[in-house]
Amino acid sequence: MNEIPEVIRTIPLNYYLYFSTALFVIGIIGVLTRRNAIIIFMCIELMLNSVNLLLTAFSAYRSDPNGQIFVFFIMAVAAAEVAVGLAIIVMIYRNLRSTDVNILNRLKW
Repeated sequence: MNEIPEVIRTIPLNYYLYFSTALFVIGIIGVLTRRNAIIIFMCIELMLNSVNLLLTAFSAYRSDPNGQIFVFFIMAVAAAEVAVGLAIIVMIYRNLRSTDVNILNRLKW
């Protein structure tokens, strides 16, 4: 059980920071530039996973399981978000025949 943090520690913490930052930036760019609601949800999940990676790396480097426990709760909330979000997207697609977020302005009326 103690071997897993040792394997994670073989890679410098800076690499985890760079990789997580790159994933988070890709997610932000996807949310800001894409208009398809499913792609936007995927980019939000990418941002959540980048934060989870960073929490796991910090947790392993400090030999503290609290970060990994927090990751578990983030993943549970993300799964609930995906279930509700996809249900909303399916209902919007049934009504409007599109998942383009620009068309969703019609829902204001």
